[in-house]
Amino acid sequence: MYRTAGADYPGEVPESHLTPGSAAGDHPGRPGGGVAAVTVRAGLVWRRFTNGRLRLGWHPLGDLPFDYPPKVVLSADLALLVLGLVACLQRHEYFPTVLPLLAVVLLFLSVPAYVLFGIVPRPLVLGMATMVAAALFFAQPVESDFAPFVLMVVAAEIAAIAPKRVSIPLALLATVELVAFAVMSQALWGNDNLRTGVPMYALGILLGWLVGVMLQYQRLYLYQERENQNVRAAQAAAAERNRIAREVHDVIAHSLTVTLLHVTAARHALSTDSDVEEAVDALADAERLGRQAMADIRRTVGLLDSGRTTAGPEPGVDDISALIDDFANAGLTVRRRFTGDLDRISAAVGLALYRICQESLANIAKHASGAAVEFALEVGARSAVVRVRNPLSPGARIGHGTGVAGMRQRAEGLGGRILVGPEAGSWIVRAEFPLHDRPGQVDESAPDTREEHCALMKSIGVPQVRRPGLPG
Repeated sequence: MYRTAGADYPGEVPESHLTPGSAAGDHPGRPGGGVAAVTVRAGLVWRRFTNGRLRLGWHPLGDLPFDYPPKVVLSADLALLVLGLVACLQRHEYFPTVLPLLAVVLLFLSVPAYVLFGIVPRPLVLGMATMVAAALFFAQPVESDFAPFVLMVVAAEIAAIAPKRVSIPLALLATVELVAFAVMSQALWGNDNLRTGVPMYALGILLGWLVGVMLQYQRLYLYQERENQNVRAAQAAAAERNRIAREVHDVIAHSLTVTLLHVTAARHALSTDSDVEEAVDALADAERLGRQAMADIRRTVGLLDSGRTTAGPEPGVDDISALIDDFANAGLTVRRRFTGDLDRISAAVGLALYRICQESLANIAKHASGAAVEFALEVGARSAVVRVRNPLSPGARIGHGTGVAGMRQRAEGLGGRILVGPEAGSWIVRAEFPLHDRPGQVDESAPDTREEHCALMKSIGVPQVRRPGLPG
């Protein structure tokens, strides 16, 4: 009948261990003979009644498992108690029968039962106890009776904490009880005070039930919104991790590749020509790039520090020439061509172009270090296009690793397009980004993808979490 809070009842003996002839020796430390069996069985019955988790002590109403603020619970219980006391005082002439006092005890019993013993009555038990108390009041009719308001309050309480399969039958049963006692009051005692107010009281029960359902919906939708916020936060964190992973990958891949090229050049200079000066220059370049890489890594990892409000400048389109020089100094042959006004390229597009160029040259240095590279950056009227091409070695394995996926994500994130793959005996990387001369300017010739984007977000967006127990 009850759900309880607290620890298991200590010292119980499993019922399967009890036999009609249980004696003191069967259970050490327990009373002997039949008294022991009766005592233990009584304890088992009490344990089953309290669900085995009864604890004496003080249990704050804020710990009730109804997920409402303690003030709301106290207000509802206080309203029920006040209405019960008023209905009881209206029947002061019936005090010798003790029925009004018993009705008040039934109304208030759930509060000390939880506060003192941790027993939480189920909604069905709470509703039935309240209707029994109302029946005791109705059995002794008075004028301007407050007893029907007890049914209104309990209908709201049950609707707020229980599913509709419980609250609807209880509300209907309360209405039936009201009508039944109205008929009995007129038939047996000739009192029609209750009968004349039945429509208003029944409407009050309905309104109370609606208020309770509204509170439950509000609470459950609040849970749903909180869980959706957690999902959105997790998605944002995952996107940020992916962005930082791309930055770290680009920085480390470029730095290690160019550094290894310089170290290889130094080793080659020492082993073949014994050219110490050339080897020292190569090692100095490797050291410089290593220090630059450490600074880039610290800046990128600094993005994880939420306490930092400033960060170093991100590389952009103006840094591409220096990037190509690093690879050229390491032994990579690069023919470059820049056309158009580079100042029209925004910082975000410039960073994407830099990272795509960095990843492309690093891949060429790793997989085709002796190949001649053609690099071109063209800034047109509506877009900026970067092309990186190198001859494809015979028998070369074609794959798409993390770097290619990162380039694709960068391009798509800025509304651009990218092509990576073999073409006419060469490996080509071609990326195109739209340009806007002024903030907020939109290329009218470009297709409007907002509706498609909205449809995509609806299909893969934040899942709508539905908690168990949602009304309906």
